[in-house]
Amino acid sequence: MQHASRFTFRVAAPHDAIAIRAIEFEAGQRFVSVGMTGIADAPPMELELVKRKIDAREIVVAVDADGACVGFVMFEPQPARFYVQELDVLTSHAGQRIGAALIEQVAQRARAQQVMQLVLSTFREVPWNAPYYRRLGFHDIDEADLDAALIARRHAHIARGLDESRRVFMRRDLA
Repeated sequence: MQHASRFTFRVAAPHDAIAIRAIEFEAGQRFVSVGMTGIADAPPMELELVKRKIDAREIVVAVDADGACVGFVMFEPQPARFYVQELDVLTSHAGQRIGAALIEQVAQRARAQQVMQLVLSTFREVPWNAPYYRRLGFHDIDEADLDAALIARRHAHIARGLDESRRVFMRRDLA
C-alpha cells in the first residue's frame, strides 16, 4: 500500500480541472452505500467554478508518481479562518492518508497567513465525514457558537437542498 509520502502536493493548474471534477463525481458515488443517492446523482462542480478556484490558487491536488491527480482539497481563505469547501480522494486511493495530507496543506497555507483556524461543514454520521475529521483534530461547533458567516452558509446549503439536520460545522485550531 502506498502512503501519502509517495504522493506530491501542489496548487492545481488549469489542466487539472477535468480530473478534479472526475474525482469529485467518483467520490460522490460512495454516498450510495449510506443511502444518500442524491449526492451520488449530483453533477460535479461547474467547470467555470473549478477554473475560478484554480485561478485563485484555492485548490491543492495530490498527484501520484505518474502525474495523475488522485485527490484534491478546495478551500476559501477568510479573515479569521480558512474554510475547507471540499475534500475528495479517489476511492481506489482511500486509506492512504492522502486526505489528511491535503488538510495539512491547507493548514500550512493558513499558518503562513497567520490564520489559526480551519472550519468545514460535513455530514454528522457518514463514516468518512465528521468521524474522519474528528480523527484529524476537528471538533464540532455548537449551534450557539455559529457566527453570521456560518449561518449564512447553512442557509445556502438548505437552498441547495442539503439536509442541514444531518450536518455539522467543525473547526480545528492550528498551533
